[in-house]
Order: sequence, then C-alpha cells, then structure tokens
Amino acid sequence: MTNPMIRVGVDIGGTFTDVALAHPEGLSTCKVLTNYSQPEQAILDGISIAADKAGIALGRIGQVIHGTTLVTNALIERRGARLAFITTEGFRDVIEMRSENRFEQYDLNLSLPKPLVPREDRFTLSERMGPEGEVLLPLAAAEVEAMVQRVLEGGYEAVAIGLMHAYTNDAHERQIAEALRAAAPELSISLSSVISPQMRELPRFNTVIANAYVQPQVADYLGRLVHRLGEAGVTAPVFMLHSGGGLISVEVAAEQPVRLLESGPAGGAIFAADFARGHKLDSVLSFDMGGTTAKICLIEDGAPKTANTFEVARTYRFKKGSGMTVSTPVVEMVEIGAGGGSIASIDALGRIQVGPRSAGSEPGPACYGKGGQEPTVTDANLLLGRLDPENFAGGAIPLSVAASETSVATRLAENLGMSASDAAFGVTEMVDENMANAARVHTVENGRDIEHFTMIGFGGGAPLHACRLAEKLGIAEVIIPPGAGVGSAIGFLKAPFSYEATRGLFQRLDDFDAASVNTALAELEEEATAFVEAGAKGAETTTRLTAFMRYAGQGWEIPVALPYKTFADADKTEILTAFEAAYRTLFGRVIEGLGIEITNWSLVVASVLPETPPVARHGCGAGVTARRKRQFYDAALRKSVEAREVDRAEMAAGCAVDGPAIIVENETTTIVTSGYRCVGQGDGSLRLIRKGDIA
Repeated sequence: MTNPMIRVGVDIGGTFTDVALAHPEGLSTCKVLTNYSQPEQAILDGISIAADKAGIALGRIGQVIHGTTLVTNALIERRGARLAFITTEGFRDVIEMRSENRFEQYDLNLSLPKPLVPREDRFTLSERMGPEGEVLLPLAAAEVEAMVQRVLEGGYEAVAIGLMHAYTNDAHERQIAEALRAAAPELSISLSSVISPQMRELPRFNTVIANAYVQPQVADYLGRLVHRLGEAGVTAPVFMLHSGGGLISVEVAAEQPVRLLESGPAGGAIFAADFARGHKLDSVLSFDMGGTTAKICLIEDGAPKTANTFEVARTYRFKKGSGMTVSTPVVEMVEIGAGGGSIASIDALGRIQVGPRSAGSEPGPACYGKGGQEPTVTDANLLLGRLDPENFAGGAIPLSVAASETSVATRLAENLGMSASDAAFGVTEMVDENMANAARVHTVENGRDIEHFTMIGFGGGAPLHACRLAEKLGIAEVIIPPGAGVGSAIGFLKAPFSYEATRGLFQRLDDFDAASVNTALAELEEEATAFVEAGAKGAETTTRLTAFMRYAGQGWEIPVALPYKTFADADKTEILTAFEAAYRTLFGRVIEGLGIEITNWSLVVASVLPETPPVARHGCGAGVTARRKRQFYDAALRKSVEAREVDRAEMAAGCAVDGPAIIVENETTTIVTSGYRCVGQGDGSLRLIRKGDIA
C-alpha cells in the first residue's frame, strides 16, 4: 500500500540522473549515470538503489516527481515530429525573418537558427482577427476542408496552429483544430491560443511550434515511464516540475511539454530558495553546477526570479538573441557549458578554453575509464588533488589519475609547453572565470551588486568550485546544503503544485478598463485553479498577479507585481506607483511625461507549502578532528597546500574547520580554500565564511 509520506524526486541531467527519496525516517539519495537511449531505465535503477538504502518497498512510494531535459535536447538536436504549421495569410515567414536583430553585429558569417518547420511545411489561410478580437476576415469552411486534406496527404505527425491575434479571439484556431481532429483523431494538435495566449506573433508562433514539435515524443516517453514504473511496482502518481518551478500532472505535461524546457534547473532554484528562507537571507546567488552545465539564478525575498520568455537552441550557445524565443513561464537564470564533464581544448590563439562540449556520461571524462580521451574539468580537479580517486560517488565510480594525466598532458600541456598540473590549473581557472563572468553579467542586468549576495552552491560540481568562485566575485559567505550533490532532485520535493496562466490584454494606463481586466483575471484564475486542483486535491492555495508594463514607445516590458483583487478604474494610481517602483529598481530612474502601457497579465495559483523552519546559524565553533591530511592546489595562493580531510558527518552544528580543508561525502566534495573557514549549521548545511569577516 502506498504511503503519501514517501516521495521520490528524480532529475535527469546530461551526465548523472539524481534521485532523492524522502520518507518518515529521513532522506535517501543516489546518483547513477544517465542512460541516453533509455532515460527511464536510469530512473528505475536510481529509485531501486535509493529505496534499498532506505529499506522501503517500491510499492510503498506515494508520489514520483520528475524533471527532464528531454524537451530541450529534442529542440537542440532537432529530434522532433514531422510538423506542419498553419498561420494567417501573409505571416508564413515570420519565424524565419525573426526580429531582424543582428545579435553579433560584425560577424559577416552570422549563423541564424533554422526554423523548426521548413517553408514547404508552413501553410496559410485567408482569415484575420483584429487586435480587439473583432473578425476582420471570416474563415471559409471550404478553405479549412482543403487545408485538412493537405495535412492528411502530407503525412504529418503533429500540427501547430498560430493565427494573428488569436490570443484575443480563438474562434478560428478552434475551428481548424476541430476539423483536423474529426479527420485524424490521432494527430497531435497545438493551438497558440492555448499554449501562449500573448501578444507578439514571433514568440507566440515559436512557442506553439516548439510544443507541437516535441509533443509526440514527450507523450511517448512519459507513457513509457509510467508503464515501466508500474511494472516495477511503483503505482504512485507521477508529476512533472515545469520551468516556472511548480508541479503539474503528467497528463498536462504531455499536452503542454513546452512548459518543461527548464524543469531540472528550476528544481535547483527551488532547493536554494528553501535554504534562503531557512537562513533568512534576502539576497542569494544560486549556483548549480552539474556534470554538463552550470546554472546561476538570483533569489530575493525567498523566491527565485521568474520571466515569461526563454531562449532555446542558440546557435551561439551563450549569445543572447541567437536562439529561438519562446513564451512560457520560466525561472530566470543564466546557463553556461561549465560542468564536470565540460571538455577543455586549445583555441586558435593558443588559449585554454572549456566547454561548451561535454563528455557527458558516455564516454565521460578520461578518468572514468569508459573510453573518454579528451580532458575535462573533472580530470583537472582530480590532478589538482580536489577529488579522491578511491571515493568518487561513494566509491561507485573509481577514477584513474593516470588516464587524466595522459589526457591533460597530450591534449593540452605538451602543446602549451607546460606541466600537466599547470594545464589542469588553467582548466579550472578558466571554468571558474567563465562562471564568475556569467554571474557578474546576470546580476548587473538585474540591477544588483553581487558582493552583497550570499552564494548557495549545490550540484555535484558546485562544492568543488564555490569557494574559488566566491573569491573571484568578492562574496563573503557560501552555503553548501545537505544533499548538495542531488540538490535539484531534492528541490522537486519542495515544489508546490502551481500553474501560471497568461493573457494578452493591451491597455493604456490612462484608459485603464477595470471591468475587462477583472473578466480576464477571473478566466485566468479558473484556468490555473483547475490545473492545480488536479494535483493538489483541495490543498490551500495562494494567488500571485503580475502585470507586464512599459513606457509607450518601448519595445519590451518589465514585470510588475500587483495585489490580486477586484480592480476599480481608480486603481490606476496604485498600478502607476508599482510600475515606477519596479522601473526605478531596474534602471535607477523613471521617465517623466511618457504614457504607460500594460501588455500582458500573468496569474499564478500555487498550493501553500509548510513554512521553512528557521535555522540556528553558527559563525564559529569547536574544531573537528581530521581523519587524514592530503594536498590540493589552492588557486588563490597559486600553490599546493596541505589540507585537512573531514567527513561531512563530522560537521555537526557548531563544528568548524579552517581552510585549507576538504569535506567529503558520497555525492560530492567541498573544497574550503585557505581564505575561508567552514562551520556546520543547525540544518546540516555548511557555512563557508571569508576569514576576517563578521560571522
């Protein structure tokens, strides 16, 4: 019989699949290598290992929560359905013309991402809605019938429908969909008025196309997963973490897979936010470093920053504007190719570069002994003494120092005329500087001073690099939570059931129409509540309202938090005050004399989670006894230092060790550099404090 107190979080990453099983007696975690051909197999293996460690039968598991990179990978690798796109006459080439922005101004060989739908698979109809939802050109039934026949003859697996101004009136989109479903019930159909009912045709078209492109594949994968879990004895319901940081049913995820684009990283942000609330930290930099990528996110007032647009499948991986912009709720973060498996190479100028290519789990870093020949960040950390070759992943994956040395020496050191250890130092410094630069840019773009933030580091790689990254950023305090190596999976267990409903409703603030806004918000609340109720089943909920606003003439909006209530026309003064406060926070000033516009509304309904208990914080304490001493390379000192090695289990509340020190556990290793001291905290986390700073 299932037990609702036994819950499993599973995060599939590019290198490892992380599992966290929460039960009344505690938490059981494990990491297994990701299975690319059958990702569900890694899930089954991981759950079995975690359940065995906890002594729990699989049939007692009450809930499975899953995050996946399947959607992102399918879009990047172009492994989606054969797709047709139906749009309004005259707008066939919108997704190919894009915004006509040159993201790399002086690159004469600029490479733009190819549309997911080739031109020959994009079809148009003679219809037109106006921006107020008025029918300017009716849709002829005969034309719809001809279009249905064209789709059937084309042998398409999925159809995306995106018509002009469908977010204000979806009648024509639904007419086309009904005709297609009547003729081909098995056809996967996505409507822009359902998937992304917002203004701006480019991101709206991109979003509905991306959803239709991956829907058959995601639906098939989720179906296989649920089936195989049942075969293994796990009969619990399966929920998915969406990109906005909440849970949705597996059925909703199969219908709207575009919401899963950043589901894994969102789990990490939730994990960090929970610890931020427990430690009463208002300004936190979430640092999640896994085997393939590093993710950086700002958390303020106990919640991660969110956005309603996201860029995927960039041709210039880290260049904003080089990808496909989709409109879907997402935790706002910066993601770079800096993980343990990131491959190091020498560029044309003779410099060490790291990423974006990754060795992944197959073949993995050279030290794994699985056929990998290229040097990675993990190989460099091993050569610098930061990893114990006999105790990596709790001893499950023995590491070969000789293989790492050979790889670093032949691919890097010999070509640069330096020793293997110096080349390894160059690799770690480069990856640390890449992450530091990404963090600086992200905080500046959000109008923040990074030196006043506390870093929360998790993921298998973050505890290895957090101290050095903090040194580069001038951050005085770092927190390494318990279970950091599987942080995203634990974050899944702390996520609420939530759904964000959006609606395009353009208004000038001077002409604020409270009645139309209230009608739209009531519809949004009904939509969001229905999705949340499917999983939360009567749980208490909370509602969060955001208006997206701008000055007249500006191209983009800023999010403005507003109280959820029944608005009156006179409330435009309150909305103006909120907008100016938000604008001043971002840009330092407001603009006098310009009109203000509201473009979109967003309403989030979420289940209420238990409050995070406050943590007893310690700034100093009794020293712990090291089990042994070993050497590691301290980048700030530019030399190897003798460090004390301490078991994580020994770092109880109030126990302290001064750097240089190495704190070991099964899922990761925490490096405490010479400039920091480490103090155990009341919640089991490690608090790394810069020496000389007030505790």
